[in-house]
Formats: sequence, structure tokens, C-alpha cells
Amino acid sequence: MLRAQIKDTILELVKGDITKQETDAIVNAANTTLMGGGGVDGAIHNAAGGGLKAETRKIGRCDPGDAKITGGYNLKAKHIIHTVGPIYKPNSIDNERVLASAFRRSLELAAENRLKTIAFPAISTGIYGYPREQAAPISFRAIVEFAAQPEPNSVELVRFVLYDDEAYADFVTSLRAMAATDPRIVLEAE
Repeated sequence: MLRAQIKDTILELVKGDITKQETDAIVNAANTTLMGGGGVDGAIHNAAGGGLKAETRKIGRCDPGDAKITGGYNLKAKHIIHTVGPIYKPNSIDNERVLASAFRRSLELAAENRLKTIAFPAISTGIYGYPREQAAPISFRAIVEFAAQPEPNSVELVRFVLYDDEAYADFVTSLRAMAATDPRIVLEAE
């Protein structure tokens, strides 16, 4: 586990299964229909149970870069924040903007609902094909910008849950590199 302090928020990187997190909310890397799919989205829908599908059906769709909140149902997390990241297209100017927006909107929704702890997957780096070495710094910048705002917010812990050793190593490398140049990120001793 790697931990960093950003103002009043702890950023934590762990290897594990996002559906097992005991945070106020977990973030679902959803598709625009919010009705489940493959990867993280399918795993969350399967673990949460049928109540989730009924609630997402009522919500309708979610645009790329936006986020919606539901109950957590059979998960340990009380809520699920569904966000749609970009489907990676090489040389597209929208990749970075949409990915940063997915993180920012998820954090804003957590703060609006006074949630203290939130767990993220590596949004768009699976089925949507975003290269991790490009996605990690974009994700971290969005989190740092949110946590470093002058206005206080409720979010005390942002946890990245990386599924395997390779993803974990890529995100650790990126966070260490950012911490070396951004004084707002203070790494804890390992």
C-alpha cells in the first residue's frame, strides 16, 4: 500500500477487489446505459444484486465524464458512484478532458452527499483501452486539484483499488513521479 496526504485528504493505493471495499462509496467504471457490462462494471452489478439494476434503470443514462449515485445494495459500500470514462482513441483531444471530468464529477458527488471515503478503479484502463501510464497522472491530477481546493469538503480518503500487480506498479510509479514535482502531494514513508 502507498499513501499520500493532499491537504486534508489521504490518497491510498491498494491492490484488491473494488467490490469488497468498506468505503462510503465505490466508483463504478460504467457504460452510458448504467445497466452493467464487462470488467469492473459487470463485477459491481453482479456483487450488488438485482436492486442496483432496478435503480439504474430509473436513472437512465450517464454521459461520458459525468457521474450518478445509487445505493450499494449487497456491497459493503453504502453507495455506488457510476461514472463513464472515455473510450480511448489515440490522438483524441477528448481523452484527457473526459477522464479528468469522470474523476472530478465522482468526487463532487461524494462531497455533495457528505461521503468521507471513496474507492476508485483505474477508470477506462480496461475494456476502454486507456493506457495506464497516461491515465494514472490524469487521474491523480484530478484528485489533487479537488483535494487541494481552498474550500473544505467531506472527502477524507480516496482509495485507488488496482486489480493486479502490474496495474498497481504502474499507478505507484506515477504517484511517486508526481509527488517528486508537486509539493501538494506528501508521500508517507513505506
